Amino acid sequence: MNSLVLAVIGVAMMAAGYFLYSKFLSKKVYRLNVDFRTPSHEFNDGVDFVPTNKYVLWGHHFTSVAGAAPIIGPAVAVIWGWLPAFIWVVFGTVFLAGMHDLGALWASARNKGQSIGTLSGRYIGARGRNLFLAVIFLLLLMVVAAFAVVISGLLVAQPGAVIPTWGALIVAVCVGQAIYRFRMNLMVVSLVGVAALYALIVIGDRYPIELPDPVLGMNPQGFWIVLLFVYAAVASILPVWVLLQPRDYINGIQLFIGLGILYGSVMIATPTVVAPAWNENVPADTPSIVPLLFVTVACGAISGAHGVIASGTTSKQLDRESDARFVGYFGAVGEGLLALGAILATTAGFQSLQDWEAVYDSFSSGGVPVFVEGGGAIMNAGLGIPAGLSATILATMAVLFAATTMDTCMRLKRFVIQEIGQLAGIRLGTVVSTLLATGLGLALTFSQGGDGSGGLLIWPLFGTTNQLMAALTLVILTIMLMRKGRPFLPVLIPGLFVLVMSAWAAFVQLGTFFRDGEWLLLSIDVAIIVAAAWVLVEAVIAMSRARHLPREPEDEEALTEAEKLPSRER
Repeated sequence: MNSLVLAVIGVAMMAAGYFLYSKFLSKKVYRLNVDFRTPSHEFNDGVDFVPTNKYVLWGHHFTSVAGAAPIIGPAVAVIWGWLPAFIWVVFGTVFLAGMHDLGALWASARNKGQSIGTLSGRYIGARGRNLFLAVIFLLLLMVVAAFAVVISGLLVAQPGAVIPTWGALIVAVCVGQAIYRFRMNLMVVSLVGVAALYALIVIGDRYPIELPDPVLGMNPQGFWIVLLFVYAAVASILPVWVLLQPRDYINGIQLFIGLGILYGSVMIATPTVVAPAWNENVPADTPSIVPLLFVTVACGAISGAHGVIASGTTSKQLDRESDARFVGYFGAVGEGLLALGAILATTAGFQSLQDWEAVYDSFSSGGVPVFVEGGGAIMNAGLGIPAGLSATILATMAVLFAATTMDTCMRLKRFVIQEIGQLAGIRLGTVVSTLLATGLGLALTFSQGGDGSGGLLIWPLFGTTNQLMAALTLVILTIMLMRKGRPFLPVLIPGLFVLVMSAWAAFVQLGTFFRDGEWLLLSIDVAIIVAAAWVLVEAVIAMSRARHLPREPEDEEALTEAEKLPSRER
């Protein structure tokens, strides 16, 4: 199979999803209203609620949801063959991920920017909300801890990525000041910012930074982990326009250009996909493709973390409700393109089937390093970019994706801790809740030693927890649509599919954890299953009740004439 054929088919289908299916969802299902008064206008505080240009907000949302997971998942899943991974990524992006992300953004915007966890309390009751928050907290804890380990590992393995990774923070602060304080032209700021980022990549490749061992009493990976948590904590407290939002925006453009370079290299080199379409000789430790494919590839097909991010930070910055289509659905398409790029890099970036099989000799052998190696080979063959620089570009891309997700999830974890505190009758301030979020993440990450391996301790449960979260979010959206008398089958049917697959996977993992004596993972898995089942029971009762309740009135509160001006003109 020629990789160019896969790229063209995948990109064409995702483009059709955005131009056709998202338009249907926006008009017929969610009925987006350009005049609806969004939370960013109603509660504008200049910190969390900030009306934002849709292109800037897309950059924030896209890079926040597209962490390392859409690289890791497909890079692992191709061990079953490229065809199952390709089908799940493409169809998942078009019919599940885009619909899910757009829906979560719409639901939160229609409810004063409330998170999907809080919304669950309104639509399925207090018990369901409490359990929902517990699942969200576990999911965010997994993401923050694991991504810190992934990023630190890449900074050690690819020292050329150090300068662009940290230099991007300076660029982001300058971009935020230029856009919001000095009201400079967005196009000019974007061009200068992206040029600065790529200049940092070239400088980083020429001057790689390798830390001594030890540094301040820690090994290099442990030092980077601590520094990453400090950064994420600070970024989670600052107003979104100072660092988080401009960093994500400018990174989003740079990362999309990086994807363009990868896809452009595929178009020129047209490498052959050496991996089998369906692998009949999988390594002995490889689990069954069903249901594990559907939780191994979570981000890049559908991801519950996207709903948490969309309803946690993105909805508070939405300038127009109609912007949700571009920000939410097209954000999912961006992640789908990253997942497709990971499939191409890890199946066509090798010289022969034998070389590919030498790498994929176990189920856990795929991941970001394989993506960097395979993608670098394609970029070198297609555009003639030196192998070292190609690796630096892709490693930096992976680091920036993961870092933008980490800082957003740290902010969300702070919100969740404050929400849990309110339910317990304890008022937690921003600083205290941030310290708690940071301390818990560090405790998990270093629980197995100074190398940070504890950050991956509960990662095996990420895919299952993530997909259960997505299914439960779709259940909430279904109830909302039923209460409003809207078409709900485009949401309910995919939600049932994801629910069945993720629940099946959770029970399969129970057996695995029991056989391997992984008692901590077994206990957490049981807790997640019980919580999800309880929420589902509450949701089914709520669905039955929704069929007999009067329709909710449409809240069509419009913007004032002044607020109808683009946010950059106010």
